[in-house]
Amino acid sequence: MERKTAADFDQELLILFDAYVHGDIDRRGFLERASKYAVGGMTAAMLLEALNPKFAEAQVIAKDDARLTTEFVPYPSPQGYATTRGYLVKPKAATGKLPGIVVVHENRGLNPHIEDIARRLGLDGYMAFAPDALFPVGGYPGDEDKARTLFQTLDQPKTREDFVAAAGWLRARPDATGKIGAVGFCYGGAIVNMLATRVPELAAGVPFYGGAPPVADVPKIKAALLLQFAENDERVNAAWPPYEAALKEAKIPYEAHIYPGTQHGFNNDTTPRYDEKNAKLAWERTMAHFAKHVKG
Repeated sequence: MERKTAADFDQELLILFDAYVHGDIDRRGFLERASKYAVGGMTAAMLLEALNPKFAEAQVIAKDDARLTTEFVPYPSPQGYATTRGYLVKPKAATGKLPGIVVVHENRGLNPHIEDIARRLGLDGYMAFAPDALFPVGGYPGDEDKARTLFQTLDQPKTREDFVAAAGWLRARPDATGKIGAVGFCYGGAIVNMLATRVPELAAGVPFYGGAPPVADVPKIKAALLLQFAENDERVNAAWPPYEAALKEAKIPYEAHIYPGTQHGFNNDTTPRYDEKNAKLAWERTMAHFAKHVKG
């Protein structure tokens, strides 16, 4: 099936798909409600298939790119799991210590898209580490529906502590400069906001369409924040005004952008929600932000 873009889908269908992705409705509910958009020989199941990620077609940096070293490495879990694991990427040509970036996945675990994001950061001169929240329950299962189901079984307070531990582990590595940033998407964006309140050593955070932290925790933030939002994302954007007010009151440096005409997930180039123009601009801003605050 030919890959489609957001323009090929009704806005309400994209909102419905977002509800499905985030567990607000199940597969059956999506198919029933999507049936009214199934026209021109399409079925609701075909619509869902068209909206789901196409990892292989969208891959930017190959898994075996000769310019990188990549490996899955364990790191200690402080909250009840014996250990957990992440995907570590480093540029092969690097000499000396490297600045680090924690890469935080969406609510489906460490899937091929997030691994690709880590490799992109590796080619930009960072040591990128992408923890897999699903590792304690078997890891990313290779199927987005199964991954969402597994994700709902996680003990989220424990999982959040594992992400805090990942940041500390990356920062303390002997091959690291000690300066780290974090970037995350959707669920991962919320985790980046949380890390900013929990890890005072975090130099920079870039949450993409991520949920806000508790307002009471905002004064704890030391990181320079670059917040990226989709215009058509009512669920996430509703929390932005009080978050922004708290940032201003606490005099915390931040930069925020709302990208016109975009959907939640617009940076994810494996799905039709991807908006190439705005995603490229958002990523350029992300790289400039990290260059200033993590490399600099």
